[in-house]
Amino acid sequence: MSPPAPSPDVVAPAQLARDFDLRRLSADFYENPYPYYAALRQYQPIKQLPGGGYLLTRYRDVEYVYKNPKLFSSDKRVEFKPKYGDSLLYEHHTTSLVFNDPPLHTRVRKLINGALTPRAIAEMQPGLIALVDKLLAAMAEKGEVDFIDDFASAIPLEIIGNLLAVPHEERGPLRKWSLAILGALEPVVSAEAAARGNNAIQEFTTCLERLIADRRVKPGNPERDVLTRLIKGEDGGEQLTSKELLHNCIFLLNAGHETTTNLIGNGLVALCNNPDQKDALLAQPDLIKTAVEEVLRLESSNQLGNRITTQAVSIDGHAIEAETSITLCIGAANRDPERFPDPDRMDITRSPNRHLAFGSGIHQCAGMNLARLEGSVAISRFLQRFPGYSITGTPTRGGRARFRGFLRVPCLVNT
Repeated sequence: MSPPAPSPDVVAPAQLARDFDLRRLSADFYENPYPYYAALRQYQPIKQLPGGGYLLTRYRDVEYVYKNPKLFSSDKRVEFKPKYGDSLLYEHHTTSLVFNDPPLHTRVRKLINGALTPRAIAEMQPGLIALVDKLLAAMAEKGEVDFIDDFASAIPLEIIGNLLAVPHEERGPLRKWSLAILGALEPVVSAEAAARGNNAIQEFTTCLERLIADRRVKPGNPERDVLTRLIKGEDGGEQLTSKELLHNCIFLLNAGHETTTNLIGNGLVALCNNPDQKDALLAQPDLIKTAVEEVLRLESSNQLGNRITTQAVSIDGHAIEAETSITLCIGAANRDPERFPDPDRMDITRSPNRHLAFGSGIHQCAGMNLARLEGSVAISRFLQRFPGYSITGTPTRGGRARFRGFLRVPCLVNT
């Protein structure tokens, strides 16, 4: 096995960019990837990776790829076959919405959007507030809590569980399944991680098959019930196949859970580490919307995306052949000084703030407005209830390059 990449503390930025390899990342990268991203943006913004393909770190290049889906495909069949073989992970990640092009992408996205209209999301707000307040009350009784287990992860799991009508008594394994499936999307996947991912898909599929059978007999309101809407399909149009239905339900859990958990956890930690910004938000609670956008930019929940070229292309003078893998570094693009002044500083009043945390173009996150609502309600009400909260130990990162968040954050709320 190759040794991990050297730390940015002891290596000049130009060498750091030259030696960068997604297949061998150092432990400090997972804690703080931004010095690496800054070096890459400055010296090799279109980086040819040792394992093949290119890594893009500038905002303008990442946005260009997002905006040109005919040149840069989201289809992952070629890329994922050698990685996963004939496995459930391969079947899932080549069937779900995010890793597909039109027409499948268009069909599924239209169905999901129909159940996540602005009106439907607004109607979720009272229940979301009640859920958040219930969690806050439980934390107040405990005093010493974990941001993630006791709060950040519990919120999206409940929301997605409701959208898919998962019975409360069956929601226990949802977070474990999501972490296992998404963990297998890392640049390098161990046999153990692949096994966990495959097992999670199998277990979740078994659960979903029961839920889908029940929904076929007792359908819900398709304007509010995502599962019913996916089963029903378009009026007068084609329905999803059984495989498409199952894997896009799994996708909804993963997409809705991971990014929102990270948004809430990253936000509360960032505010604690930037007390001037926390005080500003406490003084002006109506800044919560711009504060959430700044958290999304500063600590993007999803740090990496992938595309494959459909034909020979040129990006800023770099000739790239057809069927070449392109890795989009969202975390680097969102701290590009060409786009964001003083990009490493948290500024909850930043405007404009056209970050790429939710992607862009036809693949922009279908649930982004729901995630924004969850983040705004969770962070604002947490601050109102616990304005003097403090982190009592070293937070534990998730140890992943693609998704940036925490597994544990010990916290004292009654201060």
